[in-house]
Amino acid sequence: MNKAQLVEVVAQNTCTKKEAQMAVESIWNAIKGSLKKKEDVTISGFGTFRVKVTKPRMGRNPKTGETIQIPSKKKIAFRASKDLKSVL
Repeated sequence: MNKAQLVEVVAQNTCTKKEAQMAVESIWNAIKGSLKKKEDVTISGFGTFRVKVTKPRMGRNPKTGETIQIPSKKKIAFRASKDLKSVL
């Protein structure tokens, strides 16, 4: 399911397509804003979005075999709730 299909489902069940589009955009923006502030986003019955920071580490350039430093970076992690896992 992509974003447009999600908007269609929301519109069929609740309101007009334009209102559904605004609702989906608002949800995405709220999640992005919270993650940007390094806050966890927990949606009961669905799961938790969290920002994880990887540690810097040593790696190798596959072409030359040269050792390089891989810097730390931020990743978004999602952990599904028990309810969502039980559906699958």
